[in-house]
Amino acid sequence: MPKRKEHLTSEIGWSTPDRITVRGLDLPSEILGVMNLGDLAFLLTAHRKPTPEESRVFNAIVMTLVEHGITPSAMVARLTYMGAPESLQAAVAAGLNGLGTVFVGSMEGAAKTLYEALPREKLGTGADLDALAHQVVAEFAARKEILPGLGHPLHKPVDPRTPRLFQIAAENGMSGEYVALMQAIQREAEAARGKPLPINATGAIGAICCEFGFPWQIVRGFGVMARAIGLVGHILEERSDPIAFELWQRTEEEILRNNGPQSA
Repeated sequence: MPKRKEHLTSEIGWSTPDRITVRGLDLPSEILGVMNLGDLAFLLTAHRKPTPEESRVFNAIVMTLVEHGITPSAMVARLTYMGAPESLQAAVAAGLNGLGTVFVGSMEGAAKTLYEALPREKLGTGADLDALAHQVVAEFAARKEILPGLGHPLHKPVDPRTPRLFQIAAENGMSGEYVALMQAIQREAEAARGKPLPINATGAIGAICCEFGFPWQIVRGFGVMARAIGLVGHILEERSDPIAFELWQRTEEEILRNNGPQSA
């Protein structure tokens, strides 16, 4: 059990009758009209304002994750909204609950893998990245686990988001040993398995988040905050051009057609 605190406190923000402070900045005068949404997210997670270069890279990361079509999370959000149109927030929450080790949240696994292979205290010590990559791939193969951040069911042989993310990172001084290690892991995995395994967007983001130094335990949160925006957009479209009811009905029809009495 954690030790009971004598006083409760938070450095994130506080309010008085005439003032709202967020991470030490005055909300009306120092944030509103001055910072963008990505910069505010960076402020809350990195505990400081980003540099212009960090802002470009971080905003690219979160914008990458906002939207990716009719994904499982978007379908769940739409179906939930169909059943409970009075609760937009529940529909968004339902979609966010699906951001795990397979979709979006895999960037957490990529960051964790990179940190375990190359702890931050060993940066700049001349680590053999190819040897580390070989070890990572071998360990995942021995455990029969999927390497996080590699492969994509649609984007082959290249995830079009990945080269652009790595380009933006390089142009802004955020492409170091973690990006290089992720690329080495891809090369090693492709050689070991004899097939293309592109670094997907979450693999690229996991590597860049390591360059920032974000704890791997929080990296999935960037996907959560970004995808919430996309899901609100899906619900707006669901109101004007609904597809959830038809998704449900067509699924029922397909199951009946393949499993009903007439198929026996």
